[in-house]
Amino acid sequence: MRVVIIGPPGAGKSTQAERLARERNLPRISTGDVLREAIKTSTPLGLKAKPTVEQGQLVDDATMIAIVRDRLRQPDTVRGFVLDGFPRTRAQAEALDAIVAERDNGPLIVVNIVVPHDELARRLTTRRICSRCGADADPFDGDAARCKRCGGELIQRIDDNAETVRKRLKVYEQETRPLLDYYSPRPTFHVVNGAYPPERVAEEVAATLDSAAARARFRQSHQC
Repeated sequence: MRVVIIGPPGAGKSTQAERLARERNLPRISTGDVLREAIKTSTPLGLKAKPTVEQGQLVDDATMIAIVRDRLRQPDTVRGFVLDGFPRTRAQAEALDAIVAERDNGPLIVVNIVVPHDELARRLTTRRICSRCGADADPFDGDAARCKRCGGELIQRIDDNAETVRKRLKVYEQETRPLLDYYSPRPTFHVVNGAYPPERVAEEVAATLDSAAARARFRQSHQC
């Protein structure tokens, strides 16, 4: 199963992708985590991307495509994967189609998580991450001060201030929403309501994927 989770900043993509990957025993590939680690450790890629990330802009397509291509060529992705944070532009989506075509093991299932704009802004300006492992804190977890995963201190991300949040949402509207035009005609494109608590969203994602897998098996059996 090859799954792409898309949606605006604050929609809960990382939370759902991590849970899905764990439950389906698939690697979760988060380009956001890769970039933040590169920035934290001051690698050449991190130094190049840091100003762009801190300004709430998207890293250039060539850099992101190269990162994903290398990762998807690793042996653990043969059975499938869950992509979180990629693609974000039509050019990236077209490149991803070319990359996965190298391994003919099923179509991409695209899950678009939708959340009202006001709720996105609220989530992003109050979101916290773990200072130790980088995991997002549960937005429905009140005033918890420690990470549930490793016990690290929860802090605000540098790009989650109000001004940067406005820029990020604007960038999404202008540059990323064309993905919907690219993916929506496909029978493997699905919309999930992300305004609910994470548990309920996860149930909807799981039901969507199970239904998509069942339809794929049906089509395959009738082609034999």
